[in-house]
Amino acid sequence: MSLTFPNRSRSYDEAGKRIRFVGHDGMFQISFSVATDAISKAESGTPTAEATYLAAFDTASSSIHDVARNAYDRTRKSIYVLTAADFR
Repeated sequence: MSLTFPNRSRSYDEAGKRIRFVGHDGMFQISFSVATDAISKAESGTPTAEATYLAAFDTASSSIHDVARNAYDRTRKSIYVLTAADFR
């Protein structure tokens, strides 16, 4: 099966400075997170940081999912942390 993203939910992890989301390969759930600096130049710790990061994720979700699929296709792990280097 191929990796899909049927669940649009995502959450902000302030401690890790990343957005978490999940993909599915058949019945297997694959956990992903993307570093906030990979998708936004907003300052962390500001009152609007979470909303800004989530909006940036939503805007770029198609390309984020493509990068996630490529990472998964290479190694087939169950947990991934995507960084700015993955988007080059």
